[in-house]
Amino acid sequence: MSFADMDANSVMEDRERAILVGIDYRDNASEYSLESSLDELARLTDTAGADVVATTSQRLDSPNPRTFIGSGKAEEIASMCRSLSADVVIFDDELTPSQQSNLEKVLPKDVKVIDRTALILDIFALHATTKEGRLQVRLAQNQYLLPRLRGMWAHLASNRMGGGVGSRFGEGESQLEVDRRMVRKRITSIRRELEQVAQMRTIQRAARYDSGIFKVAEAGYTNAGKSSLLNRLTNAEVLSYDKLFATLDSTTRKLVLPEGREVTITDTVGFIQKLPTTLVEAFNSTLDEIRGADLIMHVVDASSNERDLQMNAVGDTLEQIGAQDIPRLVVFNKIDLVDEGDRAILASRYPMAILVSAETGEGIDGLIDALARAVAAQEELMDVLVPYSKGSVVSLVHERCTVLAESYGEDGTRLTLRAPRDLIALLGQYSVQ
Repeated sequence: MSFADMDANSVMEDRERAILVGIDYRDNASEYSLESSLDELARLTDTAGADVVATTSQRLDSPNPRTFIGSGKAEEIASMCRSLSADVVIFDDELTPSQQSNLEKVLPKDVKVIDRTALILDIFALHATTKEGRLQVRLAQNQYLLPRLRGMWAHLASNRMGGGVGSRFGEGESQLEVDRRMVRKRITSIRRELEQVAQMRTIQRAARYDSGIFKVAEAGYTNAGKSSLLNRLTNAEVLSYDKLFATLDSTTRKLVLPEGREVTITDTVGFIQKLPTTLVEAFNSTLDEIRGADLIMHVVDASSNERDLQMNAVGDTLEQIGAQDIPRLVVFNKIDLVDEGDRAILASRYPMAILVSAETGEGIDGLIDALARAVAAQEELMDVLVPYSKGSVVSLVHERCTVLAESYGEDGTRLTLRAPRDLIALLGQYSVQ
């Protein structure tokens, strides 16, 4: 076995041991239960490569401003870390920089303290593959890091360089201030680079928009099966794992509907409850794929016990990014894991939704028909007679319209078609009664 093989195996086997911590708020206005939130945190932890060895919580009115949890609970967790040989303690809510610093003083020195946001950022860093995806993650990481630099160099904050040669380099400036300035420069640099990459994406997106091809964007809770559904519909080979945030980078594939009309389907990053604001900002260009769509295909995991809450979380995020007014088609995926009674409930509560299984192919024909109807709803029925000298117009019709009938006469090509709105004016000059 080579050293490379040994290293790879050790990475796979040497999983960290994690303790999860949450607060059970007495006056909980959230629709998510503590149990639901911690279950999701456990799945995030597994995706990041750690094993959950214990889960604990405390009932409070509000977080302790100093240590998030009470001081007694913090000491209890410190004891758990020692007895369970824990490597990391993960909090279900975002910690303030001072809370994180104070907790690190209570817990054993070799135990890391992170929060839900840091965990999600870590997963994003693992799964980002394209240049744009990596830049977006780095931007979010640095935005998260900047306010947390406080205290990291406390032992140097009051020290200045001694006299002699070089003593005036950075005079009057602490290491903390130097680091903050470096992180701010890094954020500015990443944003500038991200803007350049985003411009290229905008050009590519504009080309698709100018082509007039009907654009469908998949949106949904993470692990709802969006990538699997894209693969099933378009015979694509997009990465698809049973993991949260398995894919981050948007992927666009073409689907030809039965009548010959082409549409594009774009798989986008999954949503999640308590999605950090910094991530929404960092992934702004990727989310543009949703904002610019003609139809949002909201993919829901039909087998999840939290499907209604997950649907609400996706709806909230779509509103947050300004996509709430775009027509939406609800698609319940993983229907092969749902019994007949639950299927009947879904069909009754969501009569316009489509029930499918990307795994088995069940319901896919119905979904394609629904997409065809959605396209048709935004088209106008027309009869046109195009002179033979305008062959390019006929080619455009076949490329961009849904042709229902076609015949050839002395004066030209007679077509009955459904035309997208941006072609109605052009084809209107050939319209016949």
